[in-house]
Amino acid sequence: MIMDIFNIERWKFLEFSYLKKWTIFGLFMGSIAGLGSILFFLLVQNVSQIFLGSMTGFLPPASGTETEESYTIFMENRWMFPIITGMGGLVVGLISTKFAPESQGHGTDAVIDAFHNKNGKIRLRIPFIKAVTSAITIGSGGSGGREGPTAQISAGISSFLAKFFKFDEREQRIAVAAGLGAGIGSIFKAPLGAALFSTEIFYKRDFEV
Repeated sequence: MIMDIFNIERWKFLEFSYLKKWTIFGLFMGSIAGLGSILFFLLVQNVSQIFLGSMTGFLPPASGTETEESYTIFMENRWMFPIITGMGGLVVGLISTKFAPESQGHGTDAVIDAFHNKNGKIRLRIPFIKAVTSAITIGSGGSGGREGPTAQISAGISSFLAKFFKFDEREQRIAVAAGLGAGIGSIFKAPLGAALFSTEIFYKRDFEV
């Protein structure tokens, strides 16, 4: 235990060169991952307008941080709702099964798996397919939220950037964690909460320094 405390690698994150590298990369990566999250949010809004708004006359209410207007639930074509939701689920299932099985599910679980079992490597196609399938799921009235998809999208972008800059395996895993935090922070407008979330989500009883 004592030898572990004095391990140089354990305190590497305090070195100036290390901090400079991650500050520069973090600004670059955070901007791109955050932009990806915002584009995903806009995609969900547009798909919701096309499927739910145009076909059923119903649009889900925005969260409290995005609107202060009162909301009244109204649906012109109720009978269309299960049809649209069913078709959305079918399309999403076909796309994800054919092109990217890793994009199935919540999203955060896939990032955790990549962090622990794949050295932080996420295929480049995953963020794009996850964005499309999640937008269709949410936009067609399916059961889903923005947290998991945003985490996988931003983490996938960060994984690609880490690979592009030739980071080692340890650094690539950290990049995935930081990208996850950037995405969650941007879409929920909670940067500090997202930073804490990205340190603890990968473990049951520990934090990622």
